[in-house]
Amino acid sequence: MLMNDYTGKAIDLVTGVDYATGAVVSKTILDKKAGTLTLFAFDKGQGLSEHTAPYDATVQIVDGMAELTVGGTPHEVKAGQLFIMPANIPHSLKAVERFKMMLIMIR
Repeated sequence: MLMNDYTGKAIDLVTGVDYATGAVVSKTILDKKAGTLTLFAFDKGQGLSEHTAPYDATVQIVDGMAELTVGGTPHEVKAGQLFIMPANIPHSLKAVERFKMMLIMIR
């Protein structure tokens, strides 16, 4: 159980996590056996290096713009979009500008 229980409360995804200069900031919203919800804020130029996940990883773009690379193919994503990265396929991301996303992992 998280110290901050968000269950039964409205969460503003845009203001739910703050940007930090030169950094990536994350806040876990839900952590259950079935999966997790994590809100991220990336400063411009920050990102996540190439990796794989054993489950599909879904990102909901909340603010800004980023480049997701999945299986070697780059994709530009922006606020208001949803992108599903398939399990076991290498993927990475880089913030083209300040960028916020909700990562949805369902096991």
